[in-house]
Amino acid sequence: MLEVNNLTAIRDEKVLFEHLSFNIDAGELVQIEGRNGTGKTTLLRIITGLADRDAGEIYWNNVNIEEDRESYHSDLLFLGHQTGIKRELTAFENLHFYQSVHSSKSNKDDIYQALVQVGLVGREDVPVAKLSAGQQRRVALARLWLSEQKLWILDEPLTAIDKQGVKVLEALFLKHAENGGIVILTTHQDMFADHDKLRKIKLGDA
Repeated sequence: MLEVNNLTAIRDEKVLFEHLSFNIDAGELVQIEGRNGTGKTTLLRIITGLADRDAGEIYWNNVNIEEDRESYHSDLLFLGHQTGIKRELTAFENLHFYQSVHSSKSNKDDIYQALVQVGLVGREDVPVAKLSAGQQRRVALARLWLSEQKLWILDEPLTAIDKQGVKVLEALFLKHAENGGIVILTTHQDMFADHDKLRKIKLGDA
């Protein structure tokens, strides 16, 4: 479903990666590996269309993403280092806004269930500005339970998440892949220790 063809990225006269090519099919979980500075975040941002590339093409369902960006982005959920949530709104209000924009249905029960999954029950009506950094991260992650997008691109989604939370997210990622979705992520944590489900793509000399 996703094809990266001959991709090159140069930043501040440094070649992060060049001639990088790979395909990712429906149902795959892919981890981008590499030392700090090898371009993991840059690669994810290029794939999402948020950063420029110096060479190469990216195709989604055999269509260049530059030719139909609207359709591509409608299939894409990106969670980066910034949470992308509104601090003046509550956790519930943030998720309701996300659902109203990106989902074909509006269901309050689904929002509450997402908050249960990320351990924010009882905090749903607290303005995000009053939540801890870890709790704000959980609000952003709760979108995954509401997402109808096929392609999830996640930059360090496990930051500030405890072991139980990691297990919950692993189960969600596996379910998304089993339903024909794609998960591409970076993480410094070991994942799927008991599963042969994770494919790894290495940048630099990782």
